[in-house]
Amino acid sequence: MRRLPLVLMFGFCGIATANAADSITQQQLTLEGAKRVVAAAVAYAQANKAPGGAVAVVDNGGHVVYVERLDGTFAAGATISIGKARTAVMFKRPTKGLEEIINKGRTAMVPVAEVTWFTPLQGGVPLMIGTEIVGGIGVSGAASAQQDEDIAIAGAAALATSKSAEVRYVPAAEVAAAYQRGESGDTVARGDAYRVSASRRDGPGQAEIHQKETDIFYVLEGEATVVTGGDLVEPRPVAPGEIRGTGIERGTERHLAHGDVITIPAGVPHWFRSVTKPFTYYVVKSGTQSG
Repeated sequence: MRRLPLVLMFGFCGIATANAADSITQQQLTLEGAKRVVAAAVAYAQANKAPGGAVAVVDNGGHVVYVERLDGTFAAGATISIGKARTAVMFKRPTKGLEEIINKGRTAMVPVAEVTWFTPLQGGVPLMIGTEIVGGIGVSGAASAQQDEDIAIAGAAALATSKSAEVRYVPAAEVAAAYQRGESGDTVARGDAYRVSASRRDGPGQAEIHQKETDIFYVLEGEATVVTGGDLVEPRPVAPGEIRGTGIERGTERHLAHGDVITIPAGVPHWFRSVTKPFTYYVVKSGTQSG
C-alpha cells in the first residue's frame, strides 16, 4: 500500500485542523433583510405619529446596506442614523447606554470618535439573528430620542421574527424515500449552516476529512465500525475543504449500533472501516453549506 511521506501526511491533517479551528461561519445580512427591517421601523414610526425619521441599516462590518428618510426629517438625519447604526455594531450594544455613560461624566470616551465610528446618541441597536450580531439599525429625527430607539427596536424585532419563523418539516414518507435515492441516500433538509441527510451504507467507505463541516451521526439500524482521528492513508484533495484517503492509521475504533450518536468535529479524519447491512443513519452536517 503506497503511503505519502510522513511529513506530507501530517501536513494534510494539520492544514485541515488549522483551517477548521481558525475560521467560523457567520450569517450575513442581505438587502432583502435590511429592507424588511426598515419597513417595520417605518410602519412603527407612522403608526405612532413620528414627525419624521431617518432609518439606516448597516452590516456587521458597519457598512451601509439600506437607508430611508421620511418626509419632514431634518437633512442631517440620514447621516446621524448611519452613525448610530455603526456604533451599535462596533460596540455590540444599544447606543443609549453609551450616551448615558458620557452624560454621567465619562467624557474621556468622546475622543473615541477619532479612531472608530462613534455616534453615542440614543437610537441605535444591534440586529440579531439568534445570538449573532449581523448588523445594526439607527434612527434619527423622530419626536424624541426615546422614540428614535423605539422605532429602531421595532425594526430589529422584524428581522429576529422572520428568521425564527423558518420551520422546516419533512413528512416520514419523504424521509423513507430519501433513504432509497442514489448510492447512499439523499438530503432531506438544508439551511445556511446545516444539512440533514437520510443515509445508508452497504459496505465500508473511504476515509474522509471535512475541513469546514462537523458531522453528527444517529444510527437507526445496522452496525458499523468507525475509525476517527489518526492519519489518512494516501490522502488527496477531492473538492474545496474535502480530503479523502484509502484508510486511517493510528486512529480510534468505535462500534456503532441502533440508537448510538457520534459527533465528528470539522478537521477530524473518520472512516467507516466495516459495515453490517442494512445500515441506515441520519447525518447532520453543521457548517458552511454549498450547492
